[in-house]
Amino acid sequence: MPNTGPASLSAEDMLAAFSRRQLTPVDVLQAVTERVARLNPGLNAFAVLNPGALQAAHESASRWRSGRPIGALDGVPCTVKDLVDLAGFPTRRGSRTTSAEPAADDAPMVAGLKAAGAVIIGKTTTTEFGWKSPGDCPLHGITRNPWNKARTTGGSSSGAGAAGAAGFGPLHIGTDAGGSVRIPAAWCGLVGLKPSYGRIPQWPASAFASVSCAGPMTRTVRDAALMFGAMARCDLRDPFCLPDDPRDWLDGIESGVAGLSVGVLSNPGFDAPLDADGRAAVERAAQVLADAGARVAAAETDLPDTSSVFGRVWGAVLARLVAKLPAESAALLDPGIRQVAAELGGMSAIEFMDADALRAAAAHAMARLHQRFDLLLCPTVPAGPPLADAPIDDPVRALWTEWAPWTFTFNLSRQPAITVPMGLRADRLPNSVQIAAAQFRDDLVLRAARAIELAQPFPRVDLG
Repeated sequence: MPNTGPASLSAEDMLAAFSRRQLTPVDVLQAVTERVARLNPGLNAFAVLNPGALQAAHESASRWRSGRPIGALDGVPCTVKDLVDLAGFPTRRGSRTTSAEPAADDAPMVAGLKAAGAVIIGKTTTTEFGWKSPGDCPLHGITRNPWNKARTTGGSSSGAGAAGAAGFGPLHIGTDAGGSVRIPAAWCGLVGLKPSYGRIPQWPASAFASVSCAGPMTRTVRDAALMFGAMARCDLRDPFCLPDDPRDWLDGIESGVAGLSVGVLSNPGFDAPLDADGRAAVERAAQVLADAGARVAAAETDLPDTSSVFGRVWGAVLARLVAKLPAESAALLDPGIRQVAAELGGMSAIEFMDADALRAAAAHAMARLHQRFDLLLCPTVPAGPPLADAPIDDPVRALWTEWAPWTFTFNLSRQPAITVPMGLRADRLPNSVQIAAAQFRDDLVLRAARAIELAQPFPRVDLG
């Protein structure tokens, strides 16, 4: 049955209802918190809830009564991933090794959302330091998929994925160093945007700073664009962020794909696995785009083996993480972190620099590919979501066979990539596809995702 209550509305629909005085931000927040109270015990989406949310909603309602909303998201509920600083709350990163002291300042993206009037309802769970795709961590335990609680949401933005699918508000911050926005979005039936590197400022820097981005996780493409506009504001605390782009990211989003060239990517630099459902989703999306007027063809690349390149980056980051902790604290880490650090972290400086050179080579190869194609189409995930409590015997192999083989290449190349739902799999869980564009053409991935969303509406069901 469709979920048509206030909690399930898109951000755009909430804003329209506020403007017409059909609903208030307090009405919406109460509907969301009722769902959280009823459903979150079985999902475990939140690290902490914000007791100040109701006061913020009342203040927003007052502004709407006066006809003076402060920004494009005034009164809309939003969550923040627990890798991102929210002033007054600790940033625990899913780890028993971190401090419980509250952060003094908001991260730039949080400041942008607050300035736009968003009501922060809490911090969502993450895998420890964002290291893996299955959605669990030592500090908060297992986060479960609302479509099937025996299955994982994916990670590392595990709580954001669960919150989005469960109707805990329309807007959710995720972060993505190898697929951590797009994978849980794909497995939870959401839209997930990893923007161009530097488009959304990062501070404090992620452990995976050279490949990590933050991005919106939403139920619609238009909401992703709306949220993106509030998050993508230059902040001097991040010296690598891009200058402000004054555009409204909703401008042109309905322009479609007629005349654009789309390359179907079947090899991201290595023989990435893909099941029959995923292959069928890509084929359907290619036909949708062709029917909408795009020129669709196979995309052949000369990418290096990106699984090897990303594995070195991943291994070096986790080895550094383990090395910086006292032995007694390191023993508290997810055992998989220590396993990856031991297996991949012993490279020489020359080997690490070689990996960075190969990362740049992958980016150059993608840039050359975009001389021929405006957009690339490929899977987001190799298969449906694994069991939420399945053991991880070999995380190094799982990275490129079960978790992120179709996503991490776009982190290495730093180009924008979006996942959009594409119907249901044979087991009635969400299916998806991924679209990428040249660096800084975030507008094109939003346009293409919107064209797919319009032609292939995703079934919205009440999951609780």
